Amino acid sequence: MNKTKRIEIFERLKAANPAPTTELEYGSVFELLVAVILSAQATDVGVNKATRRLFPLANTPQAIWDLGEDGLKNHIRTIGLFNSKAANIIKTCRALLDRHDGEVPSTREELVALPGVGRKTANVVLNTAFGQAAMAVDTHIFRVANRTGIAPGKTVRAVEDRLMRLVPRDYLQDAHHWLILHGRYVCKARAPDCAGCSILDLCEYRQKNLPEQGTAP
Repeated sequence: MNKTKRIEIFERLKAANPAPTTELEYGSVFELLVAVILSAQATDVGVNKATRRLFPLANTPQAIWDLGEDGLKNHIRTIGLFNSKAANIIKTCRALLDRHDGEVPSTREELVALPGVGRKTANVVLNTAFGQAAMAVDTHIFRVANRTGIAPGKTVRAVEDRLMRLVPRDYLQDAHHWLILHGRYVCKARAPDCAGCSILDLCEYRQKNLPEQGTAP
């Protein structure tokens, strides 16, 4: 795919959604960090249901630490892998209190040093909370980047690196959310809505899911 096509793709995505953001609900950087940790192998809808119960009671590192691991589990047990997530969040709260005065750090190196925080989680926080150009490649972005030809790659890291290099600078800050939302609602895994896709004519996917044209009488 050439640069001209990429520019047009992101121009159309921008026109449809000028200010994209995460669908996770949060009111602080720490709340976002917890929500993203909880979102691994879970839906944003499911995470939001849990955090609506949790955050009014505990939404700071100290408050969640005071809940304790078992107390936290009671609020997030509807989310997959809640046992390990609770353990990691409690450890992260302790690390934030001990190392960062209770504040979420703004560098990838410091973020990935926190328990339960991998590169993808760190990139979401860097992009969404701190306004840094970062690309958190989840299954949606990986699929869209490969299907469309925007930035094909065999691994998550390869796709991330290519997107960071190939997405036009003017669109880099918001590209993460545009691609996630496009993959979630249009370029879906099993039944992509190619007929309703705003970038259909620019997409290089060869097996487009289009209705068969009837034969004219």
